[in-house]
Amino acid sequence: MKDLVWNIKSFAELSTKEFHDIVKARIDVFVVEQNCPYPDLDGYDEKALHLWAEQDSEVTAYCRIFAPGIKYPEASIGRVLTNQKFRRLKLGKILMRFALNTIEAQFRTTAVRISAQDYLLQFYSGLGFEATDKKYLEDDIPHTEMFRK
Repeated sequence: MKDLVWNIKSFAELSTKEFHDIVKARIDVFVVEQNCPYPDLDGYDEKALHLWAEQDSEVTAYCRIFAPGIKYPEASIGRVLTNQKFRRLKLGKILMRFALNTIEAQFRTTAVRISAQDYLLQFYSGLGFEATDKKYLEDDIPHTEMFRK
């Protein structure tokens, strides 16, 4: 993984260019690739830690991390993505392990709740998440709430 750089910043620490690049990556994956128009700027960016990897100034993988009590009573991770051009590098597991380690270090908890797209249930199960009975459509995409103790 040549020149892959990992970053973690609060919203206030992000530069304008960093936030632009993050939002572009989210739109590229969730709106364009998944053909799902939805309001990406949901008011939670200001409350999140932003974790991402970049190569040659391009976002390769990204997620938002939330302290307990913001999205769920537990800590949570959302907007998890890997740029389509970089999926062969298997950055998703590295990203999620980094996010889980960050939650444990920053918030002193291992309890994490996520909203997972159903096609990724096996991926998240491999990271210790268990599906709950809460299944729903979010932006016309099947999701399941998952929990990790």
